[in-house]
Amino acid sequence: MADDFLRLIHLPQAVELLLGSLPDVDDEVETVSSEEAHGRVLARDLVAPEDLPGFERSTMDGYAVRAADTFGAGEGLPAYLEVVGEVLMGRPADMRVVRGQAVRISTGGVMPAGADAVVMVENTELSGNTVELVKGVAPGDNVLRPDEDVARGSLLFEKGLVLGPPQIGALAGLGIDRVDVFRIPVVGVISTGDEIVPPGQVPGPGQVRDVNSAALVAAVRQAGCEARAYGITGDDFDRLLTTSAQALSDCDAVIISGGSSAGVRDMTAGVLAAMGRPGVLAHGIYLKPGKPTLIAVCDGKPALGFPGNPASALAVFRELMVPLLRKLKGEAPGPGTGVPRKVEALMDRSVSSAAGRLELVPVSLHLEGDGLIASPILGKSNLIGTLARARGQVRVPIGVEGLEQGQSVDVELLE
Repeated sequence: MADDFLRLIHLPQAVELLLGSLPDVDDEVETVSSEEAHGRVLARDLVAPEDLPGFERSTMDGYAVRAADTFGAGEGLPAYLEVVGEVLMGRPADMRVVRGQAVRISTGGVMPAGADAVVMVENTELSGNTVELVKGVAPGDNVLRPDEDVARGSLLFEKGLVLGPPQIGALAGLGIDRVDVFRIPVVGVISTGDEIVPPGQVPGPGQVRDVNSAALVAAVRQAGCEARAYGITGDDFDRLLTTSAQALSDCDAVIISGGSSAGVRDMTAGVLAAMGRPGVLAHGIYLKPGKPTLIAVCDGKPALGFPGNPASALAVFRELMVPLLRKLKGEAPGPGTGVPRKVEALMDRSVSSAAGRLELVPVSLHLEGDGLIASPILGKSNLIGTLARARGQVRVPIGVEGLEQGQSVDVELLE
């Protein structure tokens, strides 16, 4: 292991190496109610069982007409039609429109037989039982066909899609009350270090509270997965190995926080090597913060050793763990998948960067005039209070020596 210690790889290689070492999740399927499916990943292609809306309906308030009766109508030469009834909402249209007639209709109302268009109420004037039309319509204007939204037998959603509010609404509209989704991955979180104490304990001399467990559990949940905290092991190899093996048995992935940098008491690499094959795949990423990161796969399950300082741990989580969890969730890759939301801003001070690594610079954001200003947060990497002020991050690519004051940058928003 000593020969492999801190043999660094670049971040894209790390992601590819990790994801390429994992099995697929096609057999990890469960059926849930559509109401509970928000944020879940669809496990099978879903075909529409019926047309939507299922009947011809108006998309405007106005009058259902025969389009031919309105041709040429305008402000200078209106068309006049006899109003012979009204379509009541939620009821069938029990009348037929013939030449020279119109029927009052509301948005969503069923189109009466014989009518093939709707004139918007804004383009009409009613006098008694006669409606004056100052604008003509063509067949199909302001009318929704029975299958115009969704056609029966069409592919509604593809396997691997994350179900959000619009998709849940579509399921409801089609009467689909249960769907097959991939099981939610479970991630075990372990903290190491004799200096770490639980958040509810008053630290003694040289001790600090366990920030990483709380932060990483929250990050796992934000990523749509289940988190299980296994507490603090201290710097005890046997205890760490026992706890890690239990977490690996219980969970789909394990994060061990701390013990990944070069030092006499750093045992995480040895623990991961002992937990299953193939074991440690890489130790170290050309990334700041996050350089001393361990990447391992143990008997088909990912296990990662994160740096002990919070900024590094959360940065590695965003860059490495989030893509991993998308795969474990069964999420299909596609355009925009995993791309963070960005805003453009101007740097209000210069930041230097060492060549040969990707650097992630945390920034705060504020509005100045018509634009955003990004202020680098230049605190030590283990200061969680400093990190908590960040609203975004700016990437300094490999080979770039820094960012200049006044430079326009893309800020990735930290959700």
